[in-house]
Amino acid sequence: MTSTHVESSNSVLDDRIEDELARLRTTFRSGVTRSIDWRIAQIDGLIRFAKDHTNTLIEAMAADLGRPPIEGWTADISTSISGAEHMKSKVRKWAKPRRKKLPLVSQPASAKVMPEPLGLSLIIAPWNYPVNLVLEPLVAAFAAGNVVAVKPSEVSPHTTGVIVRELPKYVDDRALAIFEGDAAMSTALLKQRFDHIFFTGSTHVGRIVMRAAAEHLTPVVLELGGKSPVIVANDADISVAANRIAWGKTFNAGQTCIAPDYVLVTEERRDELIDAITNAWGVFFGEKIVASPDFGRIVNRHHHQRLTELINGAQGNVAAGGDHDIDDLYVSPTIIVDPPLDSPIMTDEIFGPVLPIITVANVSEAIDFVNDRPKPLALYVFTSSSDTIDAVLNQTSSGGVCVNHTLLHFVPPDLPFGGVGPSGMGRYHGKAGFDAFSNMKGVLAKPVRGENNLAYPPYTDAKQKLIRTVT
Repeated sequence: MTSTHVESSNSVLDDRIEDELARLRTTFRSGVTRSIDWRIAQIDGLIRFAKDHTNTLIEAMAADLGRPPIEGWTADISTSISGAEHMKSKVRKWAKPRRKKLPLVSQPASAKVMPEPLGLSLIIAPWNYPVNLVLEPLVAAFAAGNVVAVKPSEVSPHTTGVIVRELPKYVDDRALAIFEGDAAMSTALLKQRFDHIFFTGSTHVGRIVMRAAAEHLTPVVLELGGKSPVIVANDADISVAANRIAWGKTFNAGQTCIAPDYVLVTEERRDELIDAITNAWGVFFGEKIVASPDFGRIVNRHHHQRLTELINGAQGNVAAGGDHDIDDLYVSPTIIVDPPLDSPIMTDEIFGPVLPIITVANVSEAIDFVNDRPKPLALYVFTSSSDTIDAVLNQTSSGGVCVNHTLLHFVPPDLPFGGVGPSGMGRYHGKAGFDAFSNMKGVLAKPVRGENNLAYPPYTDAKQKLIRTVT
C-alpha cells in the first residue's frame, strides 16, 4: 500500500486536489465504507499506527516542539489509542438504527433514527498536538463510515512527515488522502465541496473556514480557542491549586488550546497563590528552568516574538520569570500581575507559558469578568464549596469546565469536547465524535394495508372534527 498525499505545486494544485477528492468520492459511492467490519478495520489500523510508531512520533514531536517525551506520550499517543479503542468497542452499537416511539396520530407505523456517513470529510489539524488532533477526528470519521481528506500542519514538519509516510499503510488508502502544504494548500482545499469539515485552530482561521464552508452549506465542527479563565475562590487549597495551574500552564510550554490563560483571584489570596505557582515551577523544572529536560520550547521564532511582545506590552508587574531566548525558542514560565485589561495579553489568546493574574473582589466579580468576555473553550474553578461550583457552572458558559484541576476534561474518551460561540462549535470524543461525522436520518415506515382516508380531502366537517380530536 502506497502513501497517498499531495504536495502544493501552484500551477496544478487545484486539478490535483480535485482528482484526489474525486477518487475519494468514488470510494464512498462504492459502499465499502458502510460496512461496520470495514470501519473497525480502519480503527484497528490507526491504533497499530500509533503503537508501531510511538517512538518515531515522540522523536518527531520533540524535533518540532521541543516537547519532553512523556508529554508526547500522554497528550498525543496514549489519548489517541485510548480514544480509538473506546470507539472500536462502541461503534457497532452506535451505528445501529435507534428506534423511536410514535404518537397515536402516526400509528400504525414504525420509526427509527438511522446514522449514515456524511460522505467526504476534511480534517484540518494544528501543530500543537500534531498526532492526537489528526488521529482522534480521523477515528471518528472512519467509525462513522466516511472517506477523509487530511491536512496536517506544516508548522510541525517532522511529525507531518511521519504521518504522510506511514499512516496510509495502516488503513484502506482508497478512503484517505493526505495533503501536505502551507496556508495555500488549506485555501485551495477550502474552495472544494466537502460533506463535512473538522477544523482545529485559531478563532481567526476558524472564521475563514466557516466562510468557505458556507459557500457549499457544508456542516462544520470548529475546535478553536480563546482565553480560558481560572477562578480561584478564597476557600481553595492554594497549594493544590498552584500545582495544577502551574502544570496546566506549562504543559507543552503553554501551547494548548485549553491551557489556563489567566487567573482571577482576590487580593487576600493573590500573593500566596503567586508564590505557590512560582515554587511549583521551581519544583517541576529546577532552579535553572532553561536547562530542564522537562520544559518544552516555543514552536518557532514567529510565535516566540509574539509572546515576548505580549510580555513587553503588558505593563503589569512581572512577578516571576520574564526571561526569553529566541535562538533557543525559550520563554520562561512568567507571571504578570494586573496588566491593563485592554492590553494584548488580556485580549489575545496567549498560547504560551505566560500567566496574567487579575485581582477581583470575590467570586461574583470573577463570574462577571468571565461573562463580559467571549465564551471560552475551557473554564477552571478551584474551591472547596459546592455552592461556588454550582454558581460558576450555572452562571457562566464555556465549552467545558474542570473543577479543581486543569486540562483533564479533555482526556475521558466519552466526555464530549468542544467550544461555544467564538471558542468553537460542535463536539467530538466518543459518541459525540461518531455523531458529528454522521447524518442522523429519521425514517418512518407505514404498512401498506389498512389505508385510512381520514387525512385526505375532501375535508368534511366530520373529518375536520375527528382530525382535531385525534391530533
